[in-house]
Amino acid sequence: MLCIKGGTIHTLTEKEPVPGDLLINDGKIIKIGTDLSSESAQVVDARGLQVYPGLVDAHSHLGLAGYAIRFEGQDYNERTDSLTPQLEAIDAFNPQDETIKMAALGGVTTVGTGPGSSNVLGGTFIVVKTAGNRVDDMVIKRKAAMKCAFGENPKFCYQEKDNASRMSVAAKLRNILHKTQEYLAKKEAAGSDVSKIPAYDDKLEALIPVIRGEIPLKAHAHRADDIFTALRIAREFGLKITLEHCTDGHLIVDHLVKEKAPIAVGPSLVHAGKYELRNRSFETPGILARAGCMVSIITDSPVIPQQYLALCAGLAVKSGMDKYEALKAITINAAKHLGVEDRVGSLEADKDADIILASGDIFDLETQIRAVYINGVKIAA
Repeated sequence: MLCIKGGTIHTLTEKEPVPGDLLINDGKIIKIGTDLSSESAQVVDARGLQVYPGLVDAHSHLGLAGYAIRFEGQDYNERTDSLTPQLEAIDAFNPQDETIKMAALGGVTTVGTGPGSSNVLGGTFIVVKTAGNRVDDMVIKRKAAMKCAFGENPKFCYQEKDNASRMSVAAKLRNILHKTQEYLAKKEAAGSDVSKIPAYDDKLEALIPVIRGEIPLKAHAHRADDIFTALRIAREFGLKITLEHCTDGHLIVDHLVKEKAPIAVGPSLVHAGKYELRNRSFETPGILARAGCMVSIITDSPVIPQQYLALCAGLAVKSGMDKYEALKAITINAAKHLGVEDRVGSLEADKDADIILASGDIFDLETQIRAVYINGVKIAA
């Protein structure tokens, strides 16, 4: 049992932080209050410190990208086929990648990670904690979303094979979604009659949870027209969808408010290295949040190193975003984006004890992270 005493607690259930204590047992927060104690508890003195929930990044490629490696070790893009929904991030995640430890020490305790954006369909994202040596023990959601991509990436990567236009990207996605609907209908109609069950198709099997609305399409889209194409296709098939990157989001904010899709903005601390990034701005998340959108801020690690997630949110604050909304964008909003808000993203009883002790404001460059706990266990430097 652990008791963190005397800190200023940012619960994220309330806008203003409160002074108090956290009582932790078996990796969970048991109680938040004042003057908490237990004879069996190890006491951590947090007087003068800011206590935050562990940060959550809704979109990265952590553990799949490799560190200081150019080719071998990069497992987040499959370049042999533009449609690979059958791939699972859990099969490429490397817990020994040192960037995971860097993320944890930077206060990022939970990440959504998975395939990149080369493919029209890339495969399923997982949600993991940033502590452990076996991915099976780190995963808190094995199938969180199905990655798809619009715009320049799938066009560029497959222009010499089978995909050279935005029309082709949309057509390929519609085609495989239609096939999945037919495949599922035949499976359901067959019931227990083995003779009528369609031949197994790993791609279509992987898309059944998307068609059933069990997981969303995680749609890489920067440009406004690509964002609208993603939303159009989701509406046609009655699918859940999250918008990833959303670089032009501030230009179409009135539409996005009505759509109510979760939005992950970033990476913004980068050079506009391609045409569809020309409207990149740290003002975007603030504009969307003020309009009423649910916004997360992301690193797209390794594009921005995972440990600088709080810095990205701080730069959004500098560009006009409300500080509380920015904090939500890297905690509870990101957890909701990934569908794991029942476990992480805020400090509440019965949630995982993922906790940061910081010397000051998490957005301040002078602030030092004094300790990080994941599932109630302190991460060693």
